[in-house]
Amino acid sequence: MNQTPVTQTRNIPGVAHAIRIAASPSTVAAPVKPVLLRQVIGDQLRARRLEQGRTLREVSRTAQVSLGYLSEVERGHKEASSELLASICSALNAPLHDVLIDVAADLARRDRAFDRVMSV
Repeated sequence: MNQTPVTQTRNIPGVAHAIRIAASPSTVAAPVKPVLLRQVIGDQLRARRLEQGRTLREVSRTAQVSLGYLSEVERGHKEASSELLASICSALNAPLHDVLIDVAADLARRDRAFDRVMSV
């Protein structure tokens, strides 16, 4: 008997993307990736930039980092060094410690959401 897998999509508050869970006789769940620190940092930096109504170009110029690299950091594709992160925060007029506090709170919230999904 050939059964096609059933796919469910779950939206979790605070998680930017839906998580797909496949259910079939041979598969309990599709692999789900945990939240990465670089993604949360990028989300926080992008949110602050957008709140200020600023463009990537403006912030990259002020932070003295290439526009492409800043974009990669905001999308969570690149790890920002501590020096680069300090420069970006300065360009956003956001104290580094405030950004890191917000990142820690957001990361904890997303980790709890991830743990709830994994325990289902």
